[in-house]
Amino acid sequence: MRGIRVILVAMEVRPTIAGDIDSLLEIDGVIDSSDYLHIERAGEGLGISWRLDERPLRTRLIERNAMDDEVRFGLRQIISGADEGLALLAEHESRVVASLVAQIQPSAGLLRLLDLRVDFDQRRQGLATVLLYRLIQEARDRGLRAVMAQTRTNNLPAAKLLLKTGFDIAGLDAQFHSNHDLVKEAVTLFWYAALD
Repeated sequence: MRGIRVILVAMEVRPTIAGDIDSLLEIDGVIDSSDYLHIERAGEGLGISWRLDERPLRTRLIERNAMDDEVRFGLRQIISGADEGLALLAEHESRVVASLVAQIQPSAGLLRLLDLRVDFDQRRQGLATVLLYRLIQEARDRGLRAVMAQTRTNNLPAAKLLLKTGFDIAGLDAQFHSNHDLVKEAVTLFWYAALD
């Protein structure tokens, strides 16, 4: 009789400490997407409306997605205790393979996701989902009203992950990064997971 072989992959999720920062920078957080959310604008003035449709990208997106200065600064502030927030990482076999950084915005009553990355070789194992659920639980435990995130329309995997974990699109900015975001298929989307 054949038995079923089960392989358990041990992952540890823990708070990030100052000594982990260099390891976080080594995570291969490349964005790899063949599709995007196409934004169609109709109307003008106060009668403007937007429509989103999933479409194939003209050219497959493979973007390095290095941790930017804002995220590094926020991470250091949270680890040092200068700012309130959440900094988590996931380890597999003593190697950092995923991280999450979020900062509390007390005046808005929300926890803002600054960065979520999973090493390319460790994707599709639920790590990002686990980290997002920990983020949502942290916001609930602190009595906040919502968790906020932002993505770009050319990063469809991130959009699908946020939808799967209870986030809704709350708005968009077609000029957040440049005056040509709409043309470049890289419009910024704002997401909220309401907790009340």
